[in-house]
Amino acid sequence: MPAFATVGLWVLGGLVLGAAATALARTYALRRQLIDHPGERRSHTSATPRGGGVSIVVVLLAALAVSMSAVPGHAGAAGLAGAGLLLVAGIGWVDDHRPLPALPRLGTHVLAAALLAWALLIAGGSGLDAATAFFAAVVLTNVWNFMDGIDGIAAAQATVVALAYALFAGQGPVFWLGLALVAASCGFLPFNFPRARIFLGDVGSGTLGYALAGLLALGSLQQEWGTRILLLFPLLPFLLDTTLTLLARIVRGEAWWLPHIQHAYQAWARARGGHAGVTLAYAGAALATVLAMFAMRSWSSTVIMATYLTFLLAGGLAWKRLRGFTAGKGPNSLRDRKP
Repeated sequence: MPAFATVGLWVLGGLVLGAAATALARTYALRRQLIDHPGERRSHTSATPRGGGVSIVVVLLAALAVSMSAVPGHAGAAGLAGAGLLLVAGIGWVDDHRPLPALPRLGTHVLAAALLAWALLIAGGSGLDAATAFFAAVVLTNVWNFMDGIDGIAAAQATVVALAYALFAGQGPVFWLGLALVAASCGFLPFNFPRARIFLGDVGSGTLGYALAGLLALGSLQQEWGTRILLLFPLLPFLLDTTLTLLARIVRGEAWWLPHIQHAYQAWARARGGHAGVTLAYAGAALATVLAMFAMRSWSSTVIMATYLTFLLAGGLAWKRLRGFTAGKGPNSLRDRKP
């Protein structure tokens, strides 16, 4: 494990930079009237500025720049990953100013994912590693966008996952970049939780997902194929809620790509009458999977897979129960809403 003082300075620097950049982003958003207003397809109840997640972009780009100078052999891979990050953040920044159709955003995400896949090849990965990086980037970029619907949940979840990846790696680029993402998220969170004074915006949610995909892909290079599934454990709460909600909307013939408030976490937040408890519960669920990940790092791949499937089943049952808040009668019921 790197020296404590060096780690402390690295995290403190990212934290201060992230907090300062978030404050500046809030001032900018208020001046430009980048405001999310309450509505039928939103979970908040007061007008709130958006785009604060640009602070996370700033911290991660600074961390990548330092890593490029500190480890010259990784400069090419870091440069490609940074270019992909800029593409995702850039299209999100534009969308925060002027909403874009789904297709241009998805096309940009695909291009950014291709750059991350190329970076994995330069870092010594195989073609399958590159394909995994590509798939993870497209999926997680959009998963974090879908799940950024209540105060603090996206940044808190990213903090847990990034810290898990950093500690699991213990050294190298995943450790340092993971801690940079933790610091950036923690610098942003006081502005977004327990009550949001600014939202991540697409610039922030997409960046979080893309950065986590990069950590996942790079971290997988340090693992045997049989144990790489361990790195999926911390992602389970977000992956399950997104996947099952998306499938439910498709089965019902709904326009699944449009904004909505049908995720389990949104239904639960409405039933509770607040966001903080739900955000903490999802973070706690992620922490439970992280503990399982560390406990099983020396176990056989068969046991790991069986445990993962058990978590999937338990998570699916929990999702169904939480979605019952949406389907039930009362003021939170979507069946009483106009389409």
